[in-house]
Amino acid sequence: MNKFFIATFVALAFLISMLFLFNDFTLKVLMIFTTVLFLVLLFYYSLLMLAGLYNRTLKINHRKLDLYPSVDILIPAHNEGVVLSDTLKAMVSIKYPGTLTIYVLNDNSVDDTAEIANAYSSTYRSVKHIEVPSGEPKGKSRVLNYGLSISNGEYFCVYDADNQPEEQALIKLVETAESYKNAAGAVGYVRTINESKNLLTRMISIEFQVFQLLMQSGRWQLFKTGSLTGTNMLVRRSIIETLGGYDPYAIAEDAELTLRITQQGYFLPIVPDSVTWEQEPETLSVYLKQRTRWLQGNLYIVEKTLTEPGYFKGRLIVHSIHQLMVYVVFWFFLLLSYIWFILGIFDIFFIKISLPLMFIWYLAYIVYTSQLLSAQASAKTTTPINIFVSLIMYFTYAQLFSYLFIRSLILYMKAKKNRQAIGWDKTTRFK
Repeated sequence: MNKFFIATFVALAFLISMLFLFNDFTLKVLMIFTTVLFLVLLFYYSLLMLAGLYNRTLKINHRKLDLYPSVDILIPAHNEGVVLSDTLKAMVSIKYPGTLTIYVLNDNSVDDTAEIANAYSSTYRSVKHIEVPSGEPKGKSRVLNYGLSISNGEYFCVYDADNQPEEQALIKLVETAESYKNAAGAVGYVRTINESKNLLTRMISIEFQVFQLLMQSGRWQLFKTGSLTGTNMLVRRSIIETLGGYDPYAIAEDAELTLRITQQGYFLPIVPDSVTWEQEPETLSVYLKQRTRWLQGNLYIVEKTLTEPGYFKGRLIVHSIHQLMVYVVFWFFLLLSYIWFILGIFDIFFIKISLPLMFIWYLAYIVYTSQLLSAQASAKTTTPINIFVSLIMYFTYAQLFSYLFIRSLILYMKAKKNRQAIGWDKTTRFK
């Protein structure tokens, strides 16, 4: 792990040294350009925050259907014995008036996943234990494609093996999807079941309240577009069949499928009151492995958006720009904020521009923290400890992103160089 911290330090030192190679005029132009671009980024996120807050004040009306379409729940499972029993207990408690079939897609597990799945399948007619054949590339996308091949519901809904959806979660997704002519499905909200375990899980929970709820609601309010979240997400089968299924090489399969769905003119409504509870990493090592996988998956998507035509047209441009903002521009400015902060603290370098460098750094902190506090107000999770955690997250949790980005980029480029598929690291579960 130390070599990645060294890489971060080297990159930071390189950028600082480059500043002194420019003459005053060139450097001033560069600073003004990056400052304006940074302010645009902050404005965009602030706009999403305000739109999300407004959307969350709107009353949600679910239209009852005369006939509820058939739905298949797909649960990819690889060595999930620690959590699977609680997951299936929640699944069989789902209230749905239509035909509902629950598929446990057992991906070559060597623990007691099969025994638990068999116990439920022998007790409940709606539960099916499916043993997925071995194959390449490994990962969730291949397992979901197999699940689609052996099921036939009009819709399919994906839940991760550590999820416990609320009883009304599925019906709210279906009612919303059926209410819009061009809806490809619908997307619910993911909450953290082990939030109070430690400081890390609390920070992850707050992060999800921002990006899984507030920002999703904001994009839906402004652009009538949402993003699949990988779990608690409903998709119409006919649409994914037209698209050729999941991309087996996409680790961030939800984000990649979102782009292709949007590219075909469909959209994904956000359903904030469709809630599933999910276990999040409880140790830093597990968190780093999980987020490295996520980032490598999103780097794959960034590469596709920049190298393949058609990703910057129509409503799809919102998703494409969002990918670049989060996984390229945000990291660049986070790194730049380090430089500005260090130069400002030690009075090494100063340029007289309309906005002092330290002010921009403070503004970034204020906007980031305001998003965290606003999300808690929206989700009604504001507590003294959550407020305290929100105040320190910029200096702690958010700073992990730079390390994760560099680590993921190195591993991604190494895999590309060796012409290898990106490895799938399963997230460790906790009792």
